[in-house]
Amino acid sequence: MKAIKNILIILTVLLCITPSKAKAQRDKIDELRSTFIAKHLDFSSAESEKFWPIYNELHDKRKAIKKNLRQSLKNLPPAATDKEAEELINLENKSAAADAELTKTYNDKLKLVIGAKKLAKLKVVEEEFKLEVLKAAKEK
Repeated sequence: MKAIKNILIILTVLLCITPSKAKAQRDKIDELRSTFIAKHLDFSSAESEKFWPIYNELHDKRKAIKKNLRQSLKNLPPAATDKEAEELINLENKSAAADAELTKTYNDKLKLVIGAKKLAKLKVVEEEFKLEVLKAAKEK
């Protein structure tokens, strides 16, 4: 739940920026994320070579799921019917299930590349990165 709150805060900050600046900002955040992860997990060159394509694919798929849900939330009319609201709730549930399935599938793939210890540490490092981004956003 806390991770969702953090992501929503980051997305809100990004949405307040003009589209071209937002893309540049997202690209910069992605670059910083990669550097942060690589620094904290100390990958071997073989691990790094195999890890990043899988991780980036997972990241892209997650972004697509979130973008679809975000678009649907934005398109919900102020005077939405119960049916429209129910459809949105169902989409949110499907999005969460799809994300959970992605996590399971990609955890299995990543575990084969970097091992269980580094995969577990990856989750901690990702949370630390989110906190750093939030901290930096608050300081601005």
